[in-house]
Amino acid sequence: MCGFTGFLWPRHVLGAGGLAATVERMAQRLAHRGPDDAGSWVDEQLGLALGHRRLAILELSPAGRQPMASACARFVLAYNGEIYNHLEMRAELAAVGWNSAWRGHSDTETLLAAISHWGLQDALARAVGMFAFALWDREQRRLHLVRDRLGEKPLYYGWQGGAFLFGSELKALAAHPAWVGDVDREALSLFLRHNQVPGPFSIYQGIAKLPPGCLLSLDCEAGGPPGRLPAPLAYWTAQAAAENGHAQPFAGDKSEAADELERLLRRSVRGQMLADVPLGAFLSGGIDSSTVVALMQAQSERPVRTYTIGFHEPGYDEAEHARAVAKRLGTEHTEWYVTAREAMDVIPALPRVYDEPFSDSSQIPTLLISRLTRAQVTVALSGDGGDELFGGYERYFWGLSLWSRCAAIPRFARLGLGHAAKAFPQSSWDRAYALMEPLLPKSKRFARPGYKIHRAADLALAASPAQLYRELISHWKDPASLVLGGREPAPALAALDEAARRWGMADMMMLQDTQGYLPDDILVKVDRAAMSAGLETRAPFLDHRLLEFAWRLPLSMKLGGGVGKRILRQVLYRHLPQELMERPKMGFGVPLGAWLRGPLRDWAEHLLDPVRLAQQGYLRPEPIRALWTAHLRGQAEAHYYLWDVLMFQAWLENRHAN
Repeated sequence: MCGFTGFLWPRHVLGAGGLAATVERMAQRLAHRGPDDAGSWVDEQLGLALGHRRLAILELSPAGRQPMASACARFVLAYNGEIYNHLEMRAELAAVGWNSAWRGHSDTETLLAAISHWGLQDALARAVGMFAFALWDREQRRLHLVRDRLGEKPLYYGWQGGAFLFGSELKALAAHPAWVGDVDREALSLFLRHNQVPGPFSIYQGIAKLPPGCLLSLDCEAGGPPGRLPAPLAYWTAQAAAENGHAQPFAGDKSEAADELERLLRRSVRGQMLADVPLGAFLSGGIDSSTVVALMQAQSERPVRTYTIGFHEPGYDEAEHARAVAKRLGTEHTEWYVTAREAMDVIPALPRVYDEPFSDSSQIPTLLISRLTRAQVTVALSGDGGDELFGGYERYFWGLSLWSRCAAIPRFARLGLGHAAKAFPQSSWDRAYALMEPLLPKSKRFARPGYKIHRAADLALAASPAQLYRELISHWKDPASLVLGGREPAPALAALDEAARRWGMADMMMLQDTQGYLPDDILVKVDRAAMSAGLETRAPFLDHRLLEFAWRLPLSMKLGGGVGKRILRQVLYRHLPQELMERPKMGFGVPLGAWLRGPLRDWAEHLLDPVRLAQQGYLRPEPIRALWTAHLRGQAEAHYYLWDVLMFQAWLENRHAN
């Protein structure tokens, strides 16, 4: 796990020393991703430079230093990630006659050897792991940028002022002398809808994110015209995995499916436990992380180190559940009960950590648990990906239930019901529900009733499954109207409706989440938080072979009877008693609404000041102030929408600080 950056600057006038100094300065911005070592490589004639910061996980000696040249001297690689099956790849290379002496046992060297022997495409087909890298081919004078299949590792790129820049984080690109960094208002509109900037956009004009499972190849002839970029080429897609899975469904019964799932998960966990440094795991006590930890402990000769954080506020604390799981599995468990003050103290760091506007509020506990974990280990496994693969999100149940009800009611009638429901403020619904709650069975109770009733009223107006899904994943409903000069690209609703027609609405939502929400929100949140602390995170559920198997399973093995992850639960119950795990799903959140009305109010007032908003010229002050006022008065739970604006404002104030 590392950070890399680089550039192609055809018309530079710096000389080799200036090129090296520039790329080293860019790489220094990534020191948090790689605190153990640094390196650079330049080609003065082309104006090409590669810079690297290393977090040593495999091969701690200088034999793992990057940028690394291949044994044949044709390729130079700057790489971020882990190839979990690199030892198997070495054995396969030996079997086909590879006889170059190994300098060390790093997966970087393995990847270079595989590319040298099989070529880039075939090496990628064999590699199992998370990675992003820049590969310079001296023979063909071609630069390749590559990102892993699911998008675990980040990679930004684009032309700025005559230079082609690329790297693991935007802060490295911003250190180049040619950097312009104009805000992309289309990307800003998308951010306000999704609470993150979805790929391939970045918040900056001219800078893109390389999509998951893609490579981009750039011919680098000296003096070539700047600004031209070929389209990224996909070498693997979740869409193809889903289509293949539906075409070749799993033929066994539930027991056989659970056996195969456990076999695949064990293999993935075992491969991701490979490290030359201390290793542990995040443990929330939920289905996904508990499954990962259970399979780690089943394959470990000593107690696995597990980590969780808790909150004293009711409704936000999972530490008790994690403690019970850790005790049952016999792990070496560490927990930290975080005060509201400690949690809020990390907020000023968020713009620097995330580099572009990002407003999934679970970024706060994610940053805290990363810091806690890094104090003892350098690598941590997580349960990320289980929800997308096996149907764990609440919206899958909401979507299916709402659409089955809405489709039978004429739209004009739904419109009337929706307006009637929203005629009462959220606070009124909250009070009414508080009177009714004691009469409801525990299984039927739910949190934030006013917010959810208003949300359901909005969702009921959807005209198709695709529109309903878009509503489910949207924050601001018309963000382009909030952004001065803003606009949104037209959503591909027809393609989503076709997928829902062919496979069903739940499968459509899970695929879209795998392609969008997972790489753009979940994996961004974890990567930036963990790497800001110098911690490598690994996600066993994101082994692409496991995903391909999951798409072969019928929906009934994932969702049914109001329960998600049905087949995954069957695997977990082989290691932990069912009664220990049966509890409502709890998000990894913080009491943001109350904080904004209380200790964060002055900070928010400063950022939401209408004069400030007007002077900045990005957002319209009037709708923001109206929502802020309603939230302060308790008329609406608007903290999600407000957090979007606040995170943009905080980023705007800090974007030149790095």
